Amino acid sequence: MESVAQQDEKVIVPAKYIKKESAWLSESLAGPLCMISAALLFTMMSILIKQMDQRYTVWNIGFIRFLGGFIVLNAVFGRKQNLYKGNNIPILILRGFTGSIAFIASITAIRILPISTSIVIFYSFPVFAAIFSAIIYKERIGLPQIFCVVLVMAGVAILFDFTISGKLFGQLMALTAGAFTGLTVTLISSLRKNNDSVIIYFYFCIVGAIITFPMFVSDPITPSTFLEWSMVIGIIITSVVAQILMNQGFFYCRGWEGGVYMSSETIFTSVVGILLMNDPVSWRFWVGGTIIMGSGIFLNWLNSKKI
Repeated sequence: MESVAQQDEKVIVPAKYIKKESAWLSESLAGPLCMISAALLFTMMSILIKQMDQRYTVWNIGFIRFLGGFIVLNAVFGRKQNLYKGNNIPILILRGFTGSIAFIASITAIRILPISTSIVIFYSFPVFAAIFSAIIYKERIGLPQIFCVVLVMAGVAILFDFTISGKLFGQLMALTAGAFTGLTVTLISSLRKNNDSVIIYFYFCIVGAIITFPMFVSDPITPSTFLEWSMVIGIIITSVVAQILMNQGFFYCRGWEGGVYMSSETIFTSVVGILLMNDPVSWRFWVGGTIIMGSGIFLNWLNSKKI
């Protein structure tokens, strides 16, 4: 016969599972919300960068972003915590290096290619993230999850009427940005276990500033008008908040999963084109956008069922 303690366990255990499930369900929304919010802010940052005077090179824009982020983080968070005290410093530095290369390559591609082509190639990064996750951390990815990633890429292609155009160097830069972004988000999802979002971005700013500083010094440009200062400040603020939100989002989802949610940036870009640049509203917007958002919702549902 079962003891009283064993009988009590039957009553207590389900309650524990219910509590865990309830807590996870609330967290399941946090990941997508952080990622989608970050995608919206990254869209705003990209618009500002696109509108910057052509005198500002990729290195100028990169150094402004990294140095500005370094200053803002120190001013806001430096008094409360030691931002230099992170866990697994070599990986933090590596993440800063891969993220910096991804940013520089993506801006280079946008300058050379039509923006639709560069964005479509860039959003191959969830595939690279899945590959790096499997290689580095031995993560197993099921067929439904792979199907979601493929659907997202198909949705992006439909949204932008994808055609290979532009110079080969630009295409290679866009693909390089996607590959390094895939590696970066994989590293972030691992670093997030022992580092908060601010420290991860802080090291990114340090490494990025070091990489871009030599080229910036060779041809320095500083804002000279109120409009330029406003755009520079806007780039810094949107990038800081977006990056922290994205890093926080990886606390709730893996690298390639976050990439699927981040692909909502393509929809925001289309909306901006329609509202501000008089782009026509076509069936591609509705079909591509539906596929992208539907894939993110389906992926979130799959994760909730798994948990």
